[in-house]
Amino acid sequence: MEPILGSWEANMDHALTRSPIDVCSSRGEDSVVLGNLGVVRVLDVHRGGRDLPVREGDLCLLMPFGKRDRYDYAELAYAYDCPGTIGLLARRTKLDARLLLTVPDGTAYSLAQWATYGRYFTAWDNWHKAYGCWRTQVADDDPAGHLVFGWGGGVAFAELLLARRAGFRVAMTAGSDERLAFLRENGIIPVDRRRFPDLSLPGPRERADRDLHRRRRTSVKGFLEVVDDLSEGHGASIFVDNIGEPLYDVTLAALAREGVVTTCGWKAGMRVSHLRGAESISRHIHVNTHVWRLPDSPGIRDFMEAEGWIAPKGSDVIYDFDQVPELADDYANGRIGSYFPLYRVNPL
Repeated sequence: MEPILGSWEANMDHALTRSPIDVCSSRGEDSVVLGNLGVVRVLDVHRGGRDLPVREGDLCLLMPFGKRDRYDYAELAYAYDCPGTIGLLARRTKLDARLLLTVPDGTAYSLAQWATYGRYFTAWDNWHKAYGCWRTQVADDDPAGHLVFGWGGGVAFAELLLARRAGFRVAMTAGSDERLAFLRENGIIPVDRRRFPDLSLPGPRERADRDLHRRRRTSVKGFLEVVDDLSEGHGASIFVDNIGEPLYDVTLAALAREGVVTTCGWKAGMRVSHLRGAESISRHIHVNTHVWRLPDSPGIRDFMEAEGWIAPKGSDVIYDFDQVPELADDYANGRIGSYFPLYRVNPL
């Protein structure tokens, strides 16, 4: 197959920084070709007498399953921590045809819109687990009286659109005028992250800075007042937190009783801690998911096509193949306005 468009993901940034793991060392390989989400063209199929789901010439989505567990969830990610897998930053490569899901025939959406699918598939799985857990404790209340909040990001954006479809009030942070306007246009209440400049937990070298802690208390207080206002004083019933350590204590402080904090990523830190007693007394449920279940993939794709739950037209940004180092640097330094950065490997 040959890749057409690849999606730049947080796991690629993690791989380049070799944190939280060094994927080369983890795989026992000297080098790794990254890129596990994107649109590819099938060039040749070796069937070996098998009935495979793709044909030569098909345009397909790569499912990032390197190693699966007995329930078909991802245990190791393709082109990340799974040894022997080659990602979409290769001009051409071979892979198991059973990891390819065809783009719908006659689709109403562009290949660039489909290339963002990884954020949507991940959001689908995480949202349904989080919502199901919330309903185990809040069985009958109308979601219209409840707030779902998310820290900024493409997965959180997709997840909040599902929450809004379910009837919830939804809000999300963003740090630029462009992103705030984008959220508003898509029915999500935008919260300007710049109003709370010291919201993140100080790093180890800053822990002794008393003035920074004072400023942080001011930012946290202001943010929690916004959440209280949006939730009529109850807090967020479901909080989508894919950031991690720097904001985790704020997430928990913003959570309602019987609330759910849900996670499918750790962009800024994997290690978190909380007071188990406080979480138990508040009946908080913690949901952690990773990727999605492979057999669910066709159903998610078909929902996206039928319902238009897909990246809005023109919301992506595309870098050419020789600009990938620039893309990596821009992503790492927060210079990309879009939630959906892509890279073009081969022409359509």
